[in-house]
Amino acid sequence: MANESVFEECKQWYLSRFQAFEDSLNGGAELPFHTTRKQAISRFSELGLPTPGNEEWKYTNVAPIFEQKYEVAAQSEADTDVDIGPFTFGDLSRNRMVFLNGTYSKELSSFSSEGQGLLIGNLSELLENDKVRAHLGRYANFTDEPFTAINTAFANEGTVVYVPSGLTVKEPLHILHLSDGSSAPFATNPRNLFVVEDGGQVSVLESYHQLAGGSYFNNAVAEIFVGKNARVEHTKIQQEALDAYHIATFNVHQERESHFASVNIDLGGRLVRNNLNVMLNGEHCETHLLGFYVGSGVQHIDNHTFIDHAKPHCFSNELYKGILDDHAQGVFNGKILVRQDAQKTNALQSNKTLLLTDDAAINAKPQLEIFADDVKCTHGATIGQLDDEALFYLRCRGIGKDMAEAMLRHAFVADVLEGIKDGALRETIDAKIIDRFTS
Repeated sequence: MANESVFEECKQWYLSRFQAFEDSLNGGAELPFHTTRKQAISRFSELGLPTPGNEEWKYTNVAPIFEQKYEVAAQSEADTDVDIGPFTFGDLSRNRMVFLNGTYSKELSSFSSEGQGLLIGNLSELLENDKVRAHLGRYANFTDEPFTAINTAFANEGTVVYVPSGLTVKEPLHILHLSDGSSAPFATNPRNLFVVEDGGQVSVLESYHQLAGGSYFNNAVAEIFVGKNARVEHTKIQQEALDAYHIATFNVHQERESHFASVNIDLGGRLVRNNLNVMLNGEHCETHLLGFYVGSGVQHIDNHTFIDHAKPHCFSNELYKGILDDHAQGVFNGKILVRQDAQKTNALQSNKTLLLTDDAAINAKPQLEIFADDVKCTHGATIGQLDDEALFYLRCRGIGKDMAEAMLRHAFVADVLEGIKDGALRETIDAKIIDRFTS
């Protein structure tokens, strides 16, 4: 009953905040997309928030997020007196989108990539663009997803990337989100749209970090369209404050002979939920989903993936690994659907978790739904601890206990990091993970 009261208060809060948000749009309420916003807030009013009675949220109780009211961040002037140096990755400085508490900072952002038809910018400035309007809201379905509905209702700030046919964007794009909850609790709803037309290529890094402590809530949604024979590499690293909340939903649509690769890394956050939904809508698509998370204290990290094999001759490979310490909890729910026409599908899924204490816990639920008869599909989940013999071997060679354990944890995650193709980016993320292991 307590949760129901919290959820009802939260629903009414968001409904009231929508009116204030609508009034702040300065003419933006007249744009066609605002009709979608109103449909989304209406649907959220009907749905409410998910409870553990909902099968998709069985192991993740979102009530703690809403025990206090978060002011929905409105578009404002972003503070430019911020040192972003500690949050950069290798040489990813040529193309950078910077958001401070959800607000885009033009002064801290930079672009150098060129190409006829290439479009990179802030969503609020591109809502009238025909290329954006053709895709925005097409892949992220808020009908049954309350957090997607909230994001859609308040969508205004975020990154738009449009890569025209045949263009390779040589310089990776870094989307940097910095949050400071020290003044007052707030919520942001970043909305990203990546459209890569036939034969195009792009690499994107999204990273979330804290500038200062305090409680805040980031509710992000991304829509990704990968055209025929196009290639998208997406890396996301979440390093939020340990009293912050983070929910991210990615909706990927692949066309024939396209390639999509995702590496998702979670190092922070009090309660974290990642939803990654991929539709393979053409023959000979290739999909790679790699993930790693580390939790300690009372962190809760939930990864939900759904790969929809809708057409034949496609390949998907999924590997998620986690390390949980203290009282931390993890969830992995990986679903693979092979439709009746998707013959010759090859789908692999693996989830592996290290539990470092008796109080840490993981709920793993691999799922296969296969309606075709000529397929190769495998899945597996393993739970274990650090190898005592390997630890003893390292200690015998003069390596201290803490460093030896850090080395074994690093070795455990190595095959996930191999999915990051950019060497400088991989080294920087590698260093952050080692620092997390030794802190």
